[in-house]
Amino acid sequence: MRVFLVGGTGFVGRALVALLLEQGHTPVVLARRPRDLPPGAVFLRGDITREVPDLEGVEAAIYLAGIIREREETFRAVHVEGVRNLLVALKRAGVGRLLHMSALGARRGTPSRYYETKAEGEALVRESSLSYAIFRPSLIFGPGDEFFGKVLKGLVCSPLPFIPLLGDGGFPFRPIYVGDVAQAFVKALEGGLEGTFDLVGPREYTFRELLALVMQVVGREKPFLPIPLSLLDRVVPFLSRLPFAPLTQDQYAMLKEGNTAPFPPPAHLLPRLTPLEEVLPGYLRC
Repeated sequence: MRVFLVGGTGFVGRALVALLLEQGHTPVVLARRPRDLPPGAVFLRGDITREVPDLEGVEAAIYLAGIIREREETFRAVHVEGVRNLLVALKRAGVGRLLHMSALGARRGTPSRYYETKAEGEALVRESSLSYAIFRPSLIFGPGDEFFGKVLKGLVCSPLPFIPLLGDGGFPFRPIYVGDVAQAFVKALEGGLEGTFDLVGPREYTFRELLALVMQVVGREKPFLPIPLSLLDRVVPFLSRLPFAPLTQDQYAMLKEGNTAPFPPPAHLLPRLTPLEEVLPGYLRC
């Protein structure tokens, strides 16, 4: 199957492109730069936030594009306008199938613009006449991830003699492996699955437990220094205006909320969920 991908050079995209090729499909990857796409993948230069691509010869599309911090691009451009442009392209080309990656927690009426715009993107997909599947993953882990490989590792491996902890660190998360996310997309593509699905891992952790696990994996031991949320509520809005803020207001709002769901994906979609403890030791080092 010839499959058009937006976000195919990103963290999830690289895993998905590799799996599509392994399963005999041809990924057509829209990106501004090729970024060492594997043999067999087709590179198409473009920017989905600014143009409507030509999808002639494509049989299905996957939208993975997403940002967690606004820099050159805005949440609205990537999560809403990009989806809108892809839907126009699909209609012009007569392509009737779209798989869309949203986020667990995406909804209207939250203090997070990330969640707000992800919800708007979901609404555009649902209101289209396409056959669609929407996936809403929790934190995604694996080699090259941002949360474990940069944020938590940065806290644990810093020269500080303690680890700053947001409040009591009790916010719940249920991380899922990037390979499992890619597998869910491929199974849905091949099986014609439709609907909206939460993608979560096999176990729920608190933020504090995740930090303790990272410490164990990298061989560090430090005490936690809890920082009251009442103080962070005042400080984070100011710090988030700085160009290299360690935590934005949007990320802070999402962290306090946690990111979990009570039920795992359907067994026919992911018969085995990969444990966090099985993967972290393979790529986390101080």
